[in-house]
Amino acid sequence: MKLIVGLGNPGTKYAANRHNIGFMALDRIAEDHDLGPWRARFQGQTAEGRLGDTRVTLLKPQTFMNLSGQSVGEAMRYLKLTPADVIVLHDELDLAPGKCRVKQGGGHAGHNGLRSIHQHIGPDYGRVRLGIGHPGHKDKVAPYVLSDFAKADQDWLDDLLRGISDGAAALAAGDGGRFQNAVATRTAPARNSGTEAPPKPAPKPAPAPEPAEPASFSERLRALTDRFK
Repeated sequence: MKLIVGLGNPGTKYAANRHNIGFMALDRIAEDHDLGPWRARFQGQTAEGRLGDTRVTLLKPQTFMNLSGQSVGEAMRYLKLTPADVIVLHDELDLAPGKCRVKQGGGHAGHNGLRSIHQHIGPDYGRVRLGIGHPGHKDKVAPYVLSDFAKADQDWLDDLLRGISDGAAALAAGDGGRFQNAVATRTAPARNSGTEAPPKPAPKPAPAPEPAEPASFSERLRALTDRFK
């Protein structure tokens, strides 16, 4: 059993915020893999089922971001899991938009949701860091993460969420490499996937003209005579 947590803030006001990309990822997984229905448990919304061979509980805490650990801790203890069985998907300012990295343990890097989870279950859980980019200055971080994704972000965001769903079974099984390959296939497809026509071969150079046969003595003499007429 794995507890897969997506971080965000509850309510329609925050639904499209950059801070809610963890919620978005879980919604896509639940929809694509027929998990659910969502129901209220553990101070959050949960959906249950299987991803590949692994039983999972998806959890979207409804406590607001800075109290996420209350929900995660309650669910982990009830399900008799350890921090190593918990995987948290969250927004990451220090990754470029659309990038995704898997990490086991470590610090919270100032993320309020992770800080709360640290307080309730410690640091030894897994994380899936979902890049949203940085606004450029620390004073702009709060309004940036609490703003909706721009229209220009929609293509890479959809590719990222599809890739996460494609790799969800590998993530649940603990195969971080295969999970990241699934994401990369969506977010950075090969330049020539077989749908493009192969490049045309370069044209062959034209053959050099054959040298003219030398003129006869009489022809050269006639030409010289004509020149001095």
